[in-house]
Amino acid sequence: MANQPETVAKPPESADRIRSLVERAQEGERDALEELYLLHFDRIYSYLHMSVGNRHDAEDLTTQTFLKMLEAIGRFRWRSAPFSAWLFRIAHNLAMDHFRATKRTQPEEEVPEPPGSEEASAEEQAMHSIGRQSMLELIENLSPEQQQVLTLKFVFNFPNAEVATILGKTEGAIKSLQHRALVSLQKQLTRS
Repeated sequence: MANQPETVAKPPESADRIRSLVERAQEGERDALEELYLLHFDRIYSYLHMSVGNRHDAEDLTTQTFLKMLEAIGRFRWRSAPFSAWLFRIAHNLAMDHFRATKRTQPEEEVPEPPGSEEASAEEQAMHSIGRQSMLELIENLSPEQQQVLTLKFVFNFPNAEVATILGKTEGAIKSLQHRALVSLQKQLTRS
């Protein structure tokens, strides 16, 4: 039933549809490649913008992400993580390369809201009650790894397994980073 709202756990596009698009793209179908680009562009751009802190670098890295996708899609294999996690891993690696090449700067502008917000969890409701800008300022006090985990978990709604794949860590490490980040945020909030 197409008119029913999607649940938080369900991805924006069905796994079967994405699988079909990936298979067609691997066969060189331009329409499938374009559709994969359109389906993932906003989230990849938002992630990179939040990661690097400015529009220009985020645009450049987003372009590089999709160029790498085009180059590597023939080698993509379905494993435990979905296609979107593979694509975010490419974006993450490019962002890390960017950080190695340049020092991180303060954000030049407000970070855009990711598209397709869904029913909020308790953690997300708490984040929204504090205010998005205040939360971004508090998150900047966390380690880069903790920032990445919170961004992927609570802004992009990735489950722990996919965050682990994107960041190249174990699920246990992701849970630990998330826990330490939330404890740190709680301490910052009680001090405020």
